[in-house]
Amino acid sequence: MDPGVNSRSIKRQHPAARDDINDLITRRPIPSRSLEQLDPFLFLNHHGPQIYPPRNNGLPFGPHPHRGFETVTFIIEGDIAHRDSGGHESVIKAGGVQWMTAGRGLVHSEVSSDEFEREGGPLEILQLWVNLPARLKMVQPRYIGLQRDQIPSFMLDDGRVRVNLISGKWKEHIGPIDTLADVQMATVAFSPGSHAQLPAPSGRNIFLYVVRGKLDISGTPAQEHHLIELNDDGDVVDIEAAMDSLILFGHALPIAEPVVSYGPFVMNTKQEIAEAISDYQAGKFGSSLDDAGVR
Repeated sequence: MDPGVNSRSIKRQHPAARDDINDLITRRPIPSRSLEQLDPFLFLNHHGPQIYPPRNNGLPFGPHPHRGFETVTFIIEGDIAHRDSGGHESVIKAGGVQWMTAGRGLVHSEVSSDEFEREGGPLEILQLWVNLPARLKMVQPRYIGLQRDQIPSFMLDDGRVRVNLISGKWKEHIGPIDTLADVQMATVAFSPGSHAQLPAPSGRNIFLYVVRGKLDISGTPAQEHHLIELNDDGDVVDIEAAMDSLILFGHALPIAEPVVSYGPFVMNTKQEIAEAISDYQAGKFGSSLDDAGVR
C-alpha cells in the first residue's frame, strides 16, 4: 500500500444466485436477497462459461423492449448479434463491448451469430444494467458496439495486471465511450501473484464483481461469482491475486432517486411505468423486430 493512501474495506460479499435460462448457464448477483441495487447499478447477469456444440440454438434473447436505463454487455467468449428498432445492427465478438442507452424506449434482440450457431464454441457474457437519472430517462436511444481492438488497454504491476478501459478516465487514460451520467467501467485481469490499486473516488459507489479467480481485497479474501460491496472509507481498492483472475470494475455517483421497475422498464414512478407499457403497446418504441429479421 502506498503511504498516505487508504484502501476501501469490504462491507459485504453478495453471492450470485444460479438462475439458468433454458440451456444458458446464468448467475445473478444483483438484485439479490441481500442487495436490491448498488445505485446506479441495478442488475447483472453472468452467462456461462460453457461450451456450445455445433448446430446449437444460441442465445435466447429475441426482440424485447427497454426504457429508462442503459445496458452494458461484455462479451468474454462467443459473440452477440445485436439489432434494435433504432436501426443499429452489429455482431460483436469475444473481447468486445456493447453499450446501449434505452432512454425513451426501443426494442432490441441479442442473439448468437449464424456462425456461432453453426460451429458452436465457448461462451461467456456479462450484462449490466445502469440506471439513468430522471432528467435522462427519456433521451434519444443510442447504441455503441466496440470490438476488442477498439478498447484501449494498459498494464499495471510490471505487466501482470491488464486494464481494458471502456468508459471514464483512469489517470491519463480515457475510455472510448462517453457516458451520459459519468460512469467509469473496465474489466481488469490479474496474473497469479499480481497486485494493483484501483481508483475509488470518494462519494462514488464501486461496482466490483469477481468473474473468476481468487483475490484478496484489503487483506480480505474475495470469492468468485460474488459482487463485492465496499465501504466508502478509502481512495483505492487494493487487490492481490492468488491465481489468474478477472473482475468487472466500475464506479459512479449514486443517483439517489426513487426506482420503480417492471420487467424491462425502469422509471421513477408507477405512473411512468404504466406510460411505458402503454407506449410500447402503441408501437412508440420504433419499428418492431420479428424473429425472421433478427439477422
